[in-house]
Amino acid sequence: MSVDVSIAEARTLVSLDLDFANPLRFPPGGTAGIVVVRVPRPLLSLIEETLRAALPRLRQETLAGRLWIVEPGRIRLYEPNRSPEE
Repeated sequence: MSVDVSIAEARTLVSLDLDFANPLRFPPGGTAGIVVVRVPRPLLSLIEETLRAALPRLRQETLAGRLWIVEPGRIRLYEPNRSPEE
């Protein structure tokens, strides 16, 4: 799914593609949110484990307009006009 399709359908984009982690190239401001999953190896079990660990926080906070970079043991959040938080 492209960013344009996710915007048109008001869906959060979840991807392993690190290009989406660049907020200058893919600004999250007008989106329902972008979640980039960064894992050392693209194994389904590791991807699932990483996302399951992040779900409680992702459910508690607003995804819209934000870039979330989800890694094993860490979540980085980028919001336009705010500094990144860990």
